[in-house]
Amino acid sequence: MPFVPALGQSDFRELRRAGAGYVDKTPFIGQLLADPAQVVLFPRPRRFGKTLNLSTLAYFLGKRDEDLSSLFRDLAVWSDQAARAHFQQHPVLFLTFKDIKTLSYETTLDAIRTEVQRLYSQHQDLLQGEALRPDEKRHYEHMLLGEITEEDCRRSLRELSDYLARHHGRRVVILIDEYDTPIQSGYLNGFFDEVTLFFRNFFSAALKDNPSLFKGVLTGVLRVARENLFSGLNNIIVSSILHDRRHATSFGFTEAEVAGVLDRARPDGAPAEQAAALPAHAPPRLDEIRAWYDGYLFGGEVIYNPWSILNYVATGALRPYWVNTASPDLLQDLIARRGLGLSSETEALLRGEPVEARIDENIVLRDLDQQPEALWSFLLFSGYLTPRSVREELGEIIASLAIPNLEVRLAFRDLFRSWLRRGLPERRHAEGLLRALLEGDAPSLEALLERLLVTVMSYQDPAGREPEKLYHGFILGLLVQLEGEYDVRSNRESGLGRADVLVRPRAPGHPGVVLELKVPQRGETPEQALLAAARQVRDRRYAAELVAAGAAPVHELVAVFDGKRAWVRPVDEALSGAEDGPSRD
Repeated sequence: MPFVPALGQSDFRELRRAGAGYVDKTPFIGQLLADPAQVVLFPRPRRFGKTLNLSTLAYFLGKRDEDLSSLFRDLAVWSDQAARAHFQQHPVLFLTFKDIKTLSYETTLDAIRTEVQRLYSQHQDLLQGEALRPDEKRHYEHMLLGEITEEDCRRSLRELSDYLARHHGRRVVILIDEYDTPIQSGYLNGFFDEVTLFFRNFFSAALKDNPSLFKGVLTGVLRVARENLFSGLNNIIVSSILHDRRHATSFGFTEAEVAGVLDRARPDGAPAEQAAALPAHAPPRLDEIRAWYDGYLFGGEVIYNPWSILNYVATGALRPYWVNTASPDLLQDLIARRGLGLSSETEALLRGEPVEARIDENIVLRDLDQQPEALWSFLLFSGYLTPRSVREELGEIIASLAIPNLEVRLAFRDLFRSWLRRGLPERRHAEGLLRALLEGDAPSLEALLERLLVTVMSYQDPAGREPEKLYHGFILGLLVQLEGEYDVRSNRESGLGRADVLVRPRAPGHPGVVLELKVPQRGETPEQALLAAARQVRDRRYAAELVAAGAAPVHELVAVFDGKRAWVRPVDEALSGAEDGPSRD
């Protein structure tokens, strides 16, 4: 049967009954049941099949009157006799927090109340049985009516699991999808302490020392540090993308699975209604798909982004699908407002070069502001970076990180375009900055750089103490705005005697630019800094590389930043007129 993707469908039963395409991930069930850990956390990037896997698990294990064996008979788990022994044998509590993205703790708590009320509604038959005492039934009825206090919410999973275990005589499975979404919202919107305290008690009550619990499974994007959230749990195992080989292929598609999907997606011989749903496009080239959507490394296995593969099958177009749904709020906050990521390492990443970083698998959200390793860890576990290699040194994890594929590179490009637009919100100003640079128009470049400097430093560095952030942001803006036509190189921190910024055309006959940037040293005037920069450009013959590449004309410029002020001069002018150099008020 042809593979027809059901985009956005994460309910396993509905997907199977509709005859939609499904990549068999059910070995995950047997692996999970065989795992001695009672509670397992799976941190994986968004749109990597977490919700569908939990839905599959819920239908397989969930105790119900309806026989669902037809959904599983042709899947791998059906031949796993140990797993089959648990088929439809356990009460299941399945809740998701993926849509709890609120602006306050009160609205977060309201959303959790709604989710808890839904769970209680699913098991109203408990009120007809004899397992609950009269006072427990009265409490249950209050929960059904939505009369739920904050303390009721905290204890809801523990109490409901006790009721179900008594009623059915079987221990309960608790599944929690996207557990960290409301926690990230709390961090972004100023109620991190309240939401963390709530979930610490919520998870501890449900998952620690609960005699009614058979298995607990949580999914999310980040592994939030134990001291923030899981301090009460000593029975939780984390399935790390860096180390866990058992579950390496449970989320995302392997290359063999991608090849199978592409082969089955051909409309030849499909029923008319299914053929109509399949795109009429040329046979795909796996190397092109690999460049766009491959590149992730989970437990040593190469993994493809499943959401993008399914969208490609549905449309036949190689486009950035995942980045449009990946909820990059936290990343945008880190880059655009706090200035993190504006570094030489980020420049290297955008050029396709790996960077080496220390990785902390326990994300402490508060440290994202201060600690570089926290930022790199966040980017890795969110799917924006992938490990090319991993090693341990003195108990620390050191990874060589790279942008995994073209799709994610485009996401970074858009993020830094947004950074540049924030500094120069009018399109004509951003375009004017590039035009002034390529035309060697020093006065216009000076005015626009100063505008960018004033705006950026006002929300990133009000005291003007960190001009490097502006510098790196400017370089990254150039990288993403000029890519394709120009090779932009920066050597600000290399000490190799090369120009700070070298803009080299990829084809001869186009302008090239040498730009040397300076911050005045203590006691040095802007005029003196401009002169020193101009002499450096000439003495070290920075323009020679551009001339050799066929650039014409070649513009040599120097710029000085001091607080929220900028000065730009052509090298010739700085050398000849330094004595009456800029002395603006």
